[in-house]
Amino acid sequence: MEKQTSFVLHGNIIYTPDKDNFISLKNGYMVVEDGKITAVAAEKPAAADRLPVKDCHGQLIMPGFADMHLHAPQYIQIGMGMDYKLLDWLDGYTFKEEPKFADPAYAREIYPLFVDELASCGTTSSTMFATIHQESTDILCDLLAQKGLRAYVGKVNMDTNSAPALTEDTASSLQATEEFISKWQNHPLVKPIITPRFVPSVTAEMMTGLGELAKKYQIPVQSHLSENPGEIQLVKELFPEDKYYMSVYERFGLFGQTPTLMAHCIHLSAEEIAIMAQTGVYAVHCPASNLNLSSGLMPMRKMLDAGVKVVLGSDIGAGHTLYMPHEIVRAIEVSKIRSIANPAETPLKLSEAFYLATKAGGEFFGQTGSFEQGWAADFLITDVPAYQQERTVDEQLQYFIYHGTAQDIREVYVNGLAVKK
Repeated sequence: MEKQTSFVLHGNIIYTPDKDNFISLKNGYMVVEDGKITAVAAEKPAAADRLPVKDCHGQLIMPGFADMHLHAPQYIQIGMGMDYKLLDWLDGYTFKEEPKFADPAYAREIYPLFVDELASCGTTSSTMFATIHQESTDILCDLLAQKGLRAYVGKVNMDTNSAPALTEDTASSLQATEEFISKWQNHPLVKPIITPRFVPSVTAEMMTGLGELAKKYQIPVQSHLSENPGEIQLVKELFPEDKYYMSVYERFGLFGQTPTLMAHCIHLSAEEIAIMAQTGVYAVHCPASNLNLSSGLMPMRKMLDAGVKVVLGSDIGAGHTLYMPHEIVRAIEVSKIRSIANPAETPLKLSEAFYLATKAGGEFFGQTGSFEQGWAADFLITDVPAYQQERTVDEQLQYFIYHGTAQDIREVYVNGLAVKK
């Protein structure tokens, strides 16, 4: 099956075409032709007479997960420094770890472990920060491409208020970024994304240059927004002329002028939430990270009700797992905690959280994350215990999301090709 991109799957199928509804089929069929989904049916389709049929009896077939914010170099520091808050955590751990990637040999040691675990956890699409180091970032991209995973990867930009080993010369950083963009912009799976680390670590000159690159090459942008009160105060001090934290990005062409992901978005006013909805900027909810660093509880329901595009991210290493079902559960739990004090904020339903981790994030890459006609065949096949076989397909998914593990994911496919088997 590794090279075969046309086949029929037969098993229990579930996906969310919208955030309010599951579509599920017990012993259904999904037709994959040339890496694309051409049909999902309850009865055996005619295509099963001309294509190989993969029997997934007693297994669950679902879309691959989309992790829309993570820091690949922080993989090695998962679980470290969780007694700290954001800025102290960065100084105490991250800004000591990331300089090691100046050595390409270190990248070749660590990044294969990260990429293998990402695939094993069923993440088929992801957007990630690398480091400031161009060669190590290329190594990460090469590994993702070899594995067959779909990803946006950012060579990080930092030219101020950073550890000396992570402070770049502005012109050199912009040149390296453009070279990186040119190398990867036409790859079918792994593509570049403009990545200023966050406002406090980039000068106005750097942001001007990055905004120009985003416009020139029409590529997306990712960064951080309103994660921590100390961070927000620092932005006010550095850019007092801007009304909001997000106003700094917007002024330099880094906030919705091309598709944009902003991680965290915890401490936003109603007006800022409205601006995010108007500009179409994505808010990436990273519930584990926000809890671990005591950053806050994202107002998910307010944002969804306002029309903001919301997706999920693991944010390793401030988050402590690459396994997206855990983030699905935490997103639901955080919404329930908020609803206790704010009854108008109804908690997330499982269909909503699952949608955020599949189709909502997948659409940033195009047509992936759902089982609709013409969409990419990015999917997982998971085991269902014998004692859960009589459950409905919806109940089997509930069991997997709340109690399953990465070991229950037997196979992972991207464009109909196996990346874990």
